[in-house]
Amino acid sequence: MRKWIVWCCCLLALNATAQTSFKPVGNMEQFKQQFAKAAQQTNTIKSDFVQEKHLSMLQDKIVSKGKFWFKKENKVRMEYSSPSYYLMVINGKNFRIKDARTDKNISAAGNKLFEQISKITADCVQGNVLSNTDFSTKVQENAQYYLLQMTPVSKGMKDFFASIDLLVDKKDLSVQKITMHERSGDDTIISFNHKETNVPIGDEIFALK
Repeated sequence: MRKWIVWCCCLLALNATAQTSFKPVGNMEQFKQQFAKAAQQTNTIKSDFVQEKHLSMLQDKIVSKGKFWFKKENKVRMEYSSPSYYLMVINGKNFRIKDARTDKNISAAGNKLFEQISKITADCVQGNVLSNTDFSTKVQENAQYYLLQMTPVSKGMKDFFASIDLLVDKKDLSVQKITMHERSGDDTIISFNHKETNVPIGDEIFALK
């Protein structure tokens, strides 16, 4: 369950880069408005991704690769192709997870943890992440990027994460990288490449069966 929750919260990471020489953002209100506007103008995203999992008990990192699709409202497909197959689909408040042994649907209705995951996903996509009361967020910047450092304040998220960092490119205000620091000491980073925005994506991509 922990591993799957981490994957769900990695949905909007796009293209890794170094996080150095950051200072507090100069105009917070302007950033909020621009970030929300850019997200609202993004109707679809299609890209490849690379995930790096750093385990506290191991020296080596675990690298996975796959493809990512997003479509408003709150439709996401994340399909891992290596080192093993894994599929995660979010369609509204319903989830599908599939691997070599399991293929099942899950409803977030009445499930507080899954509702929180859906909310984080929607907030990131719609540019409302700074208004998410489950986190306290600090924003910093350098010449190229904004860095959103999210610290959980709700128990549901604090049980899993010490913090979540979002790296946002100043050129188009898209999220470039997400780094999740788990309570266990493990870290997960997802980087996306070959990103295409506002391209046609059929609803069948997000089918739950």
